[in-house]
Amino acid sequence: MPFPFPTGAARLAAAACALALTALVGCSDGGGGGGDATESATRSSASGGTQVTIKDFTFEPASLTVSPGAKVTVVNKDSTTHTLTASKGGSFDTGDIAPGKSATFTAPSTAGDFPYACTIHPFMKGTLTVE
Repeated sequence: MPFPFPTGAARLAAAACALALTALVGCSDGGGGGGDATESATRSSASGGTQVTIKDFTFEPASLTVSPGAKVTVVNKDSTTHTLTASKGGSFDTGDIAPGKSATFTAPSTAGDFPYACTIHPFMKGTLTVE
């Protein structure tokens, strides 16, 4: 006897369970943001700007130093959507970046340290230093 395929409500419930399991597995890698919080770097992209890469639920580099008004490109090399969003003051926000996509924002024009996080995965943190 062949295995019967669910229909109607059963199919919807099975799809919802599969989606919930996928989200749970994707968000529970056991990492706490990884990366060395004392790491500081300036990374240039091919276009001459500065780049942050999201990979394995971490920002690489976790701390970045740029000039006021610099363009920063954020590349998502992870398996799920992320953001890079200023923790206070709303000075920058990439919005949602799908896997394999990128977004660019402009660094604040005033000097200082600007902590940021992924709004979807708040354990992912970094700091943008403008000097």
